[in-house]
Amino acid sequence: MANQIKDGIIPVGVIGAARGLKGDMRVKSYTQNPKSIGSIGTLTDETGTRTFDLKVIGFQKSMVLVRIKGVEDRSAVDTLKGQTLYTARDSLPQTQEDEFYFSDLQGLDVELVDGEPFGHVVEVEDFGGGPFLDVQSLNHGQVLIPFTKASVPVVNIKGRRIVIDPPDGLLQAGDPEPQGDG
Repeated sequence: MANQIKDGIIPVGVIGAARGLKGDMRVKSYTQNPKSIGSIGTLTDETGTRTFDLKVIGFQKSMVLVRIKGVEDRSAVDTLKGQTLYTARDSLPQTQEDEFYFSDLQGLDVELVDGEPFGHVVEVEDFGGGPFLDVQSLNHGQVLIPFTKASVPVVNIKGRRIVIDPPDGLLQAGDPEPQGDG
């Protein structure tokens, strides 16, 4: 999921497949309460030139079912499939202490608890078991760090830095691949 902040906008979901023939569609919502994507207000595309007025009509598996004003049939939905939906960052509620929008974490510098520079956050991923920081490290390639208080004891948005305390073994080289008989 690409959750980058661009020019004061933040992604809140992405349009998926059509449901039925009358323009209903599935949307993968990035909001904490998926159905709340319908109460944000008018959403836009990345450029802000195209607008989307969503009406939530249900929930199916992990997807929100919506109708978008002006989208009347399945073929119109098919042209929107994969479209990321954005809102203005300042239209979202302020976060509390120890609460973050994933997009606020992207690009932050990452350092180890001893102060050694480690890399920067590329993205925040959530595969269903809780969020992970996808970090491009200076010496270990791409590393997924569990976004827990134990592994990420310090998040300083204003200071543009994160301190990590990776779980034991996470940064150690794995076993060599077995070699074939030739």
